[in-house]
Amino acid sequence: MASKHVRRLVTAFAVLVLAPGIAYGQLSETAGWAIDVGQKFRSIPDVTYLTANQWEGKLDIYVPRDGSAGPHPTFIYFHGGAHVFGSKEASFLTLLPYLEMGWAVVNVEYRLAGAAHAPAAVEDCLCAVRWVIEHADDHNLDASRLVLTGASAGSHLALTSGMLPASTGLDRQCPGAPIEVAAVVNWYGITDVLERLEGPHSRPGTVRWFGSNPNRQELAQFLSPIRYVREGLPPIITIHGDQDPRIPHTQAVRLHEGLDQVGVPNQLVTIPGGGHGGFPPDEMRRSHEAIRAFLAQHVAGKSMMKTTVD
Repeated sequence: MASKHVRRLVTAFAVLVLAPGIAYGQLSETAGWAIDVGQKFRSIPDVTYLTANQWEGKLDIYVPRDGSAGPHPTFIYFHGGAHVFGSKEASFLTLLPYLEMGWAVVNVEYRLAGAAHAPAAVEDCLCAVRWVIEHADDHNLDASRLVLTGASAGSHLALTSGMLPASTGLDRQCPGAPIEVAAVVNWYGITDVLERLEGPHSRPGTVRWFGSNPNRQELAQFLSPIRYVREGLPPIITIHGDQDPRIPHTQAVRLHEGLDQVGVPNQLVTIPGGGHGGFPPDEMRRSHEAIRAFLAQHVAGKSMMKTTVD
């Protein structure tokens, strides 16, 4: 029932954003801006990128239609929800700052714990990235400028999709082109999964995601981005509150320090007093300004950086 309400809200917003011919004089400045953004994009909803155990993985594509030649740099977004809840539809408004940048956006759903335990979500997201790479030309997307992002568990999936080497074998359900991205934007993502599974920082969602797997500890380490810090990774920018009660800020610090040690371009934007998201508007503006500057330096006009190894 809840998902139906979310879909109705998103549909209503989409009508406001995407429908032409609405009188601007009756709308606020913010609503007028939203319509301007909406009219500049075409949307392709619920494209199947993977079928696994009778489950169909879907994604939505938003592509600029402002007459620019393209191909367009593209964000691939994974929603949060502790790998247990959430949906791509509920994350639609989060995409607006990326659309406003003039980028294309691909919004991905993946199997939650109720459908499949770990590592299914990681496998799905790797397949989604590969699908975008292999179908980029069909949708005027620039496969050399793919940036992965998400929030919380979604950023964990963005990090794993951008950092896991091919030797993990987690992409075997969708063999194909090498999985390569240009950068990762990490919004308070999990970098040490074992810390979320056991000990003082464990969380119910992560425990549910692993179920009764007898190799929980080994699998949690296997799925931890911090394990895969090495030379040659794509640039990574992290935004994290220093008072986050769910994913300790120390996880972001450890990732930042590890990337520095191996010479991977990266940046840590710390939100003073910030919790688990829900940052004040001025801090959100500061964060998005930092993202824009980081991507302008490391992605714009540059070729793909390889993130998987043979």
